[in-house]
Amino acid sequence: MARNNSRPLSPHLTIWKWGPHMAISILHRITGNGLATVGVMGVVWWLMAAATGPDAYATFIKCATSPIGYLVMIGISWFFFQHMMSGIRHWVLDMGAGYELHTNKTWSLVIPVLSTLATIALWATIFAGKI
Repeated sequence: MARNNSRPLSPHLTIWKWGPHMAISILHRITGNGLATVGVMGVVWWLMAAATGPDAYATFIKCATSPIGYLVMIGISWFFFQHMMSGIRHWVLDMGAGYELHTNKTWSLVIPVLSTLATIALWATIFAGKI
C-alpha cells in the first residue's frame, strides 16, 4: 500500500505556543487523579479505623490532626476546588462557549486564584470553629 504524502501530519507539542489554558487542562487531570488516589486512601483508612475499634480510630485522628495531616487535608481541599472550577470551565467549553482567546485565557488565569481563595475560606472557617 502506497503512503499518501498529501495528508497533514499532527503537530508536535513543540509547535504549539504554551498557554494557561493548557496548564489548567493538565492540572485538571492531575487534581482528578490526586483526588481519586489520596481521597480513596484516606476514606478507606478512616473506615478501617472506625471499624477496627477506638484505639485504631484514635491513631487515625492523631495522624489526621497532626501538622502533616492538616497539610494533606488542605491539599486535598485545594485539589477539590481546583478540579471543580476547572470542571465548570470544561463544561462551559463543551457547550461551545468560552473559546475566544481572551475569554479562555482570562478564565484559565482566574481558576487557580478562585480555588485558592475557596480553600483559604474553607480552612479559615474550620480553624475558627464554625464547622
